[in-house]
Parts: sequence; structure tokens; C-alpha cells
Amino acid sequence: MKAVCPTCKKKIDWKESRYRPFCSERCKLIDLGRWASGDYRIPAQSEEEAEKEAESSEGQDADSNDRPNEGGNGKSPA
Repeated sequence: MKAVCPTCKKKIDWKESRYRPFCSERCKLIDLGRWASGDYRIPAQSEEEAEKEAESSEGQDADSNDRPNEGGNGKSPA
């Protein structure tokens, strides 16, 4: 199966590549350096969005305490 190195876009044989998904150790280290320097970021919620979500889930948690255990055995879930 053929793949493309995400760093240099060179075509590689997936099964034969020792550094997959990269074509070489050099490309692997370049990618690691980009993560370490902050070039790549995983999106996160803003504080405002997180607060809204927390407020809405607090109301739902209170409602769930009013309901009997759904397991039917009278014991609380593990």
C-alpha cells in the first residue's frame, strides 16, 4: 500500500517504511519539532464555552439525582 509522508509529501510504501507514517527519521523529527514549538495545536474550548457547558451539566446532574437507579437492583452504579 502506498502512502504520502505528511512532512515532505514523498510517496512511500506503507509496509516497508520503518518510520511510518513518515518516510525517514528526519521527517519524523521535523514533525516532532513542529509539535514542540507550537506550530500544531489541538483546538480547545474557550473559557466562556467551558463555563456554559459546566452550568448546563450542573442542572442535568441535579435532575438525575431525583430519579431512581436505572439498574433496577437498588444499588448505586459501580
